[in-house]
Amino acid sequence: MIDLKSDPLGWSFFMDELGDAHEHLGVLIAALGAGDCDEDDLRISLGHIYAHLNRGWFRRNVMWPDDLDGARRELASAFPSDIEPVG
Repeated sequence: MIDLKSDPLGWSFFMDELGDAHEHLGVLIAALGAGDCDEDDLRISLGHIYAHLNRGWFRRNVMWPDDLDGARRELASAFPSDIEPVG
């Protein structure tokens, strides 16, 4: 797994994805608590959160000198095939 010391740029991209997922999850929880979220909003928000988490998982071992773009971003956003949900 990448780490701050060996790959500071990759680590930054990795942490940005996790931070964005965290932020959007907080917004979703607040909207649900306020009653400001219908099924379509939930679907869109969860899809967005999953994309950030999926890119975070993808990036954990990726040492690219730049951000994901085009096909790489689409590939990284897909649900990973090498992780199983627990519980």
